[in-house]
Amino acid sequence: MKLKTLTNAILLSTLCTQGVYAAGMDRSGQSISAFLQPNNYFEAGISVLDADVSGKMRNGWNMPSNDRLNAGADLANTNISDMAESFHFVNFALKYQANEHISLGLIYDQPFGAKASYSANDPKHTVVPTLPLYDGDKVVKAGAFHHMDEGTNVEVSTQSLSLIMGYQPNEHWNIYAGPVYQTVKGDVSLRGTVYGPFGGVMCSDKVITTLCSDFKDKETGMHMKGYDASIPEESEFGFLAGVAFQIPEIALKASLTYRSEIDYKVNVEERMPQANSILIASAVKELGKDYTFTSGSTNITTPQSINLDFQSGIMANTIAFANIRWVDWSKFAIRPHKFGQLAAGLTQAVAGTTRGFDLIAYEKDQFSVNFGVARKLNEQWALSVLGGWDSGVGELTSTLGPTDGYWSAGLGAQFSPTPATFIQAGARYFWLGDAKAQSASWFGTERYDAEFKDNNAIGYSVKMGYRF
Repeated sequence: MKLKTLTNAILLSTLCTQGVYAAGMDRSGQSISAFLQPNNYFEAGISVLDADVSGKMRNGWNMPSNDRLNAGADLANTNISDMAESFHFVNFALKYQANEHISLGLIYDQPFGAKASYSANDPKHTVVPTLPLYDGDKVVKAGAFHHMDEGTNVEVSTQSLSLIMGYQPNEHWNIYAGPVYQTVKGDVSLRGTVYGPFGGVMCSDKVITTLCSDFKDKETGMHMKGYDASIPEESEFGFLAGVAFQIPEIALKASLTYRSEIDYKVNVEERMPQANSILIASAVKELGKDYTFTSGSTNITTPQSINLDFQSGIMANTIAFANIRWVDWSKFAIRPHKFGQLAAGLTQAVAGTTRGFDLIAYEKDQFSVNFGVARKLNEQWALSVLGGWDSGVGELTSTLGPTDGYWSAGLGAQFSPTPATFIQAGARYFWLGDAKAQSASWFGTERYDAEFKDNNAIGYSVKMGYRF
């Protein structure tokens, strides 16, 4: 059976559950399979993920401080409830075959993102400050990842629009490239003693007795429960380029696609802390009332990636398919401008170096493999079996995304009410990799705050398509 006929009957290899819980902030998998469909083609889909990611504080954990201080040890071995927020993303694609040699494509997806929220109902501990507090109790009641009634939250989203032009010198080859327009925006709120002054509480043993402090907003003077950063929506351009090869007689198709990194300069809106303790403020000048944070832009770079896609007919009415993906997460880091100034001051006070640390960064690149078999049952129905593996970006992960890769398995079905239309649905179960979550101040070391084990997720997707 020729590729055109078989592909028209079976499109299950493009189910968008494949990247729904990948490493780092990877979501959609950035597939261009719609552009490689024969003739004229349109599709639109939605994917939803429901994850359960919970953990436990490390035995021997303590708040960020000099190692002689054991502040926060009373939270060791306490449970952390589900911090993963369900999310969804949409995609659509249009491919137009202008003539025998030229094709045009437009693909919209939401390639990168993050969404997490820690509960304010997790165990708390009390930290005695050096000054009376706003609540009159003279104590801070905070958890590892929450402060009073507010938990740590993060939400980052991107949108991408790819315009592709392809040249087909013959029926076997397709050479394509085009610009990519992408937007990014996000909000981060850090709460809890894991984050030190960024989470609303800091302790120090640089003096005779252990001193702790809460904080107020440096600009407004109001009580501050933690650091807030808002990334306004910004847009920039990148590009993609690739090549595809097919042999219609054996229903074989392979493609290799490169997407460039995309650089942004963003003016992040940040709320910075000022210590209520004079002694704490004297130990870290950036926390004092006389210190002025400078303003400046923040560099954010979404990573480059490579996708290798392959499919082939293996028997009558049956296709095997695979996708291999690499994403350059090891070079990804976000250090907001003012955040970086305070981070440098903290490492100077504790370790004698101004190296500072990033708000979020990753240790390793991501590699993933998704594979499966799809079979046409009759002129209207096709089924598929799906599997996948994702390497993660290292066992030591950010507290804002504490999982380390996955294994997955799923099923899909496609119904074609007419030869020109189809409806596709699929579901996939993810066994999420165990991870050791570390706050930003520990990045690059073996120190970590909590362990997240035996977690899972379920992804669903629905897609509709039309050939014309």
